[in-house]
Amino acid sequence: MSKYLVIFIICFSILACANKQNNTPASESGPAKSTVDGSVIFKQNCELCHGADGKLGLNGSKDLTVSTLDLDARITQVTKGKGLMMPYEKILSAEEIKAVAEYSMTLK
Repeated sequence: MSKYLVIFIICFSILACANKQNNTPASESGPAKSTVDGSVIFKQNCELCHGADGKLGLNGSKDLTVSTLDLDARITQVTKGKGLMMPYEKILSAEEIKAVAEYSMTLK
């Protein structure tokens, strides 16, 4: 079992690092509008364990459709991680973390 856990952690780490997005604005001519799409970030970083609908529960991940966490708690959990869930504070920007947390609240 620990062999599979190590393999999973290695694969998940590779996926998380490979999915880092470039948030450099295309133009400096005016204030940048937010183009962060929480559903895209979720698909790239969360779907592996939580599933497309938030119900998968792989490796102990929670069913997001029944979560009672508010937005701030979700932001903290994505930022800092919990249990087997890795922290995303060095992988995603604060704006991306907020977007994916907001998206996770739409899963029902």
